[in-house]
Amino acid sequence: MKVLVAVKRVVDYNVKVRVKPDNSGVDLANVKMSMNPFCEIAVEEAVRLKEKGVASEIVVVSIGPTQAQEQLRTALALGADRAILVESADELNSLAVAKLLKAVVDKEQPQLVILGKQAIDSDNNQTGQMLAALTGYAQGTFASKVEVSGDKANVTREIDGGLQTVALNLPAIVTTDLRLNEPRYASLPNIMKAKKKPLETLTPDALGVSTASTVKTLKVEAPAARGAGIKVKSVAELVEKLKTEAKVI
Repeated sequence: MKVLVAVKRVVDYNVKVRVKPDNSGVDLANVKMSMNPFCEIAVEEAVRLKEKGVASEIVVVSIGPTQAQEQLRTALALGADRAILVESADELNSLAVAKLLKAVVDKEQPQLVILGKQAIDSDNNQTGQMLAALTGYAQGTFASKVEVSGDKANVTREIDGGLQTVALNLPAIVTTDLRLNEPRYASLPNIMKAKKKPLETLTPDALGVSTASTVKTLKVEAPAARGAGIKVKSVAELVEKLKTEAKVI
Protein backbone atom coordinates (compact mmCIF):
# COMPACT_ATOMS: atom_id res chain seq x y z
CA MET A 1 0.00 0.00 0.00
CA LYS A 2 1.33 3.43 -0.96
CA VAL A 3 0.95 6.22 1.60
CA LEU A 4 1.23 9.88 0.62
CA VAL A 5 2.09 12.36 3.39
CA ALA A 6 1.84 16.13 2.94
CA VAL A 7 4.24 18.30 4.96
CA LYS A 8 4.51 22.06 5.29
CA ARG A 9 7.43 24.40 5.97
CA VAL A 10 6.49 26.83 8.79
CA VAL A 11 8.14 29.15 11.28
CA ASP A 12 9.55 27.02 14.11
CA TYR A 13 7.16 26.86 17.06
CA ASN A 14 9.89 28.14 19.43
CA VAL A 15 10.31 31.38 17.45
CA LYS A 16 8.54 34.56 18.52
CA VAL A 17 6.75 35.71 15.38
CA ARG A 18 7.21 39.33 14.26
CA VAL A 19 4.99 41.34 11.94
CA LYS A 20 6.58 43.33 9.10
CA PRO A 21 6.74 47.10 9.66
CA ASP A 22 4.30 47.69 6.78
CA ASN A 23 1.80 45.17 8.23
CA SER A 24 1.82 43.19 4.98
CA GLY A 25 2.61 39.86 6.65
CA VAL A 26 4.93 37.96 8.97
CA ASP A 27 8.64 38.80 8.88
CA LEU A 28 10.48 35.62 7.78
CA ALA A 29 13.94 37.19 7.42
CA ASN A 30 16.58 35.18 9.33
CA VAL A 31 13.86 33.14 11.07
CA LYS A 32 14.31 29.45 11.84
CA MET A 33 11.92 27.32 9.79
CA SER A 34 10.90 23.73 10.48
CA MET A 35 8.33 21.08 9.63
CA ASN A 36 4.82 21.78 10.90
CA PRO A 37 4.39 19.74 14.15
CA PHE A 38 1.13 18.14 12.94
CA CYS A 39 2.95 17.11 9.73
CA GLU A 40 5.65 15.43 11.84
CA ILE A 41 2.89 13.36 13.44
CA ALA A 42 1.58 12.45 9.97
CA VAL A 43 5.05 11.29 8.86
CA GLU A 44 5.47 9.27 12.06
CA GLU A 45 2.12 7.53 11.55
CA ALA A 46 3.05 6.58 7.99
CA VAL A 47 6.40 5.19 9.17
CA ARG A 48 4.66 3.13 11.86
CA LEU A 49 2.28 1.72 9.25
CA LYS A 50 5.29 0.70 7.18
CA GLU A 51 6.96 -0.90 10.20
CA LYS A 52 3.78 -2.94 10.77
CA GLY A 53 3.93 -4.16 7.19
CA VAL A 54 0.77 -2.30 6.21
CA ALA A 55 2.45 0.32 4.00
CA SER A 56 4.95 -0.62 1.31
CA GLU A 57 6.00 2.89 0.22
CA ILE A 58 5.87 6.35 1.80
CA VAL A 59 5.92 9.40 -0.45
CA VAL A 60 6.18 12.84 1.14
CA VAL A 61 5.09 15.97 -0.70
CA SER A 62 5.50 19.64 0.13
CA ILE A 63 4.33 22.78 -1.64
CA GLY A 64 6.46 25.87 -1.25
CA PRO A 65 9.82 27.49 -2.03
CA THR A 66 13.03 25.66 -2.90
CA GLN A 67 14.04 25.79 0.77
CA ALA A 68 11.21 23.36 1.59
CA GLN A 69 13.59 20.61 0.42
CA GLU A 70 15.06 20.84 3.91
CA GLN A 71 11.78 19.68 5.49
CA LEU A 72 11.39 16.96 2.86
CA ARG A 73 14.90 15.67 3.66
CA THR A 74 13.89 15.59 7.32
CA ALA A 75 10.86 13.47 6.44
CA LEU A 76 13.09 11.17 4.37
CA ALA A 77 15.42 10.81 7.36
CA LEU A 78 12.44 9.84 9.52
CA GLY A 79 11.62 6.94 7.21
CA ALA A 80 9.92 8.15 4.02
CA ASP A 81 11.10 6.55 0.77
CA ARG A 82 10.96 9.46 -1.67
CA ALA A 83 9.85 13.07 -1.86
CA ILE A 84 8.08 15.46 -4.18
CA LEU A 85 8.39 19.25 -4.04
CA VAL A 86 5.82 21.35 -5.87
CA GLU A 87 7.88 24.50 -6.12
CA SER A 88 6.01 27.78 -5.76
CA ALA A 89 7.14 31.10 -4.34
CA ASP A 90 3.57 32.39 -4.14
CA GLU A 91 1.59 32.65 -0.91
CA LEU A 92 -0.98 29.91 -1.46
CA ASN A 93 -4.34 29.59 0.25
CA SER A 94 -5.82 26.28 1.41
CA LEU A 95 -7.82 25.68 -1.76
CA ALA A 96 -4.79 26.17 -4.03
CA VAL A 97 -2.79 23.76 -1.88
CA ALA A 98 -5.62 21.21 -1.97
CA LYS A 99 -5.81 21.47 -5.78
CA LEU A 100 -2.06 20.89 -6.08
CA LEU A 101 -2.23 17.94 -3.70
CA LYS A 102 -5.13 16.53 -5.71
CA ALA A 103 -2.95 16.65 -8.85
CA VAL A 104 -0.19 14.81 -6.97
CA VAL A 105 -2.71 12.24 -5.72
CA ASP A 106 -3.91 11.67 -9.28
CA LYS A 107 -0.29 11.18 -10.36
CA GLU A 108 0.78 8.87 -7.50
CA GLN A 109 -2.50 7.00 -6.83
CA PRO A 110 -1.90 6.37 -3.09
CA GLN A 111 -4.30 4.25 -1.05
CA LEU A 112 -3.93 6.51 2.00
CA VAL A 113 -3.18 10.22 2.28
CA ILE A 114 -2.14 11.58 5.70
CA LEU A 115 -1.96 15.29 6.54
CA GLY A 116 -1.62 17.30 9.70
CA LYS A 117 -5.03 18.63 10.73
CA GLN A 118 -3.72 22.21 10.53
CA ALA A 119 -0.56 24.26 10.14
CA ILE A 120 0.64 26.39 13.04
CA ASP A 121 1.16 29.45 10.83
CA SER A 122 -2.26 29.96 9.23
CA ASP A 123 -4.23 27.62 11.59
CA ASN A 124 -6.90 27.19 8.91
CA ASN A 125 -7.66 23.47 9.32
CA GLN A 126 -9.04 23.33 5.77
CA THR A 127 -6.67 21.56 3.38
CA GLY A 128 -7.45 17.98 4.38
CA GLN A 129 -11.19 18.46 4.08
CA MET A 130 -10.86 20.30 0.76
CA LEU A 131 -8.62 17.57 -0.62
CA ALA A 132 -11.18 14.92 0.37
CA ALA A 133 -13.91 16.90 -1.42
CA LEU A 134 -11.82 17.32 -4.58
CA THR A 135 -10.76 13.66 -4.75
CA GLY A 136 -14.07 12.20 -3.58
CA TYR A 137 -12.18 10.09 -1.03
CA ALA A 138 -13.52 9.19 2.40
CA GLN A 139 -12.09 11.32 5.21
CA GLY A 140 -11.27 10.88 8.89
CA THR A 141 -10.24 14.15 10.53
CA PHE A 142 -8.66 14.85 13.96
CA ALA A 143 -7.41 11.25 14.15
CA SER A 144 -6.12 10.05 17.53
CA LYS A 145 -5.86 6.41 16.37
CA VAL A 146 -5.58 4.82 12.92
CA GLU A 147 -5.97 1.12 12.18
CA VAL A 148 -5.70 -0.19 8.61
CA SER A 149 -6.86 -3.66 7.64
CA GLY A 150 -7.29 -4.76 4.05
CA ASP A 151 -9.16 -2.11 2.09
CA LYS A 152 -10.58 -0.39 5.17
CA ALA A 153 -9.28 2.02 7.79
CA ASN A 154 -10.79 2.62 11.23
CA VAL A 155 -10.09 6.14 12.43
CA THR A 156 -10.78 7.23 15.99
CA ARG A 157 -11.58 10.94 16.02
CA GLU A 158 -11.46 13.42 18.89
CA ILE A 159 -14.73 15.34 19.04
CA ASP A 160 -16.34 17.65 21.60
CA GLY A 161 -18.32 14.81 23.17
CA GLY A 162 -15.40 12.39 23.43
CA LEU A 163 -14.24 9.87 20.81
CA GLN A 164 -15.87 8.78 17.58
CA THR A 165 -14.69 5.88 15.39
CA VAL A 166 -15.40 5.96 11.66
CA ALA A 167 -14.81 3.11 9.19
CA LEU A 168 -13.40 4.36 5.89
CA ASN A 169 -13.11 2.59 2.56
CA LEU A 170 -9.68 3.09 1.01
CA PRO A 171 -8.47 5.23 -0.65
CA ALA A 172 -9.00 7.76 2.12
CA ILE A 173 -7.78 11.03 3.60
CA VAL A 174 -6.73 11.16 7.28
CA THR A 175 -5.75 14.31 9.20
CA THR A 176 -3.76 13.89 12.41
CA ASP A 177 -4.41 15.20 15.90
CA LEU A 178 -1.76 15.75 18.58
CA ARG A 179 -2.51 12.56 20.50
CA LEU A 180 -2.09 10.21 17.53
CA ASN A 181 1.59 9.56 18.30
CA GLU A 182 4.87 11.08 19.41
CA PRO A 183 7.27 11.68 16.49
CA ARG A 184 10.73 10.13 16.68
CA TYR A 185 14.07 11.85 16.20
CA ALA A 186 16.04 11.15 13.05
CA SER A 187 19.29 9.29 13.66
CA LEU A 188 22.54 10.51 12.12
CA PRO A 189 22.87 7.47 9.78
CA ASN A 190 19.32 8.03 8.52
CA ILE A 191 20.03 11.73 7.98
CA MET A 192 23.00 10.78 5.81
CA LYS A 193 20.94 8.18 3.90
CA ALA A 194 18.18 10.77 3.30
CA LYS A 195 20.59 12.84 1.20
CA LYS A 196 20.65 10.07 -1.41
CA LYS A 197 16.92 9.36 -1.51
CA PRO A 198 15.06 10.64 -4.62
CA LEU A 199 13.47 14.10 -4.49
CA GLU A 200 11.40 15.13 -7.50
CA THR A 201 10.66 18.79 -8.21
CA LEU A 202 7.47 19.82 -9.99
CA THR A 203 5.71 23.12 -10.72
CA PRO A 204 2.01 24.05 -10.57
CA ASP A 205 2.08 24.60 -14.35
CA ALA A 206 3.47 21.09 -14.91
CA LEU A 207 0.57 19.73 -12.86
CA GLY A 208 -1.92 21.85 -14.80
CA VAL A 209 -3.12 23.70 -11.70
CA SER A 210 -3.81 27.43 -11.40
CA THR A 211 -2.81 28.83 -8.01
CA ALA A 212 -4.46 32.24 -8.48
CA SER A 213 -5.85 33.25 -5.10
CA THR A 214 -9.36 34.56 -4.51
CA VAL A 215 -8.32 35.80 -1.05
CA LYS A 216 -6.34 38.97 -0.40
CA THR A 217 -4.60 39.81 2.88
CA LEU A 218 -5.37 43.41 3.73
CA LYS A 219 -3.42 43.80 6.96
CA VAL A 220 -1.55 41.71 9.53
CA GLU A 221 -1.28 42.95 13.11
CA ALA A 222 0.30 41.53 16.24
CA PRO A 223 -2.08 40.83 19.17
CA ALA A 224 -2.57 43.73 21.57
CA ALA A 225 -0.25 43.64 24.56
CA ARG A 226 -1.91 42.33 27.71
CA GLY A 227 -2.12 44.66 30.67
CA ALA A 228 -0.58 43.80 34.01
CA GLY A 229 -2.74 42.02 36.57
CA ILE A 230 -3.36 43.09 40.16
CA LYS A 231 -3.70 41.24 43.46
CA VAL A 232 -6.68 41.69 45.74
CA LYS A 233 -6.73 41.16 49.50
CA SER A 234 -10.15 39.59 49.87
CA VAL A 235 -13.03 37.97 48.02
CA ALA A 236 -15.17 41.01 48.75
CA GLU A 237 -12.64 43.28 47.04
CA LEU A 238 -12.48 40.90 44.07
CA VAL A 239 -16.27 40.92 43.68
CA GLU A 240 -16.34 44.70 43.96
CA LYS A 241 -13.72 45.14 41.22
CA LEU A 242 -15.51 42.65 38.97
CA LYS A 243 -18.65 44.73 39.40
CA THR A 244 -17.29 48.26 39.16
CA GLU A 245 -14.14 47.98 37.00
CA ALA A 246 -14.42 44.83 34.87
CA LYS A 247 -18.23 45.09 34.78
CA VAL A 248 -18.59 41.35 34.22
CA ILE A 249 -21.03 40.68 37.07
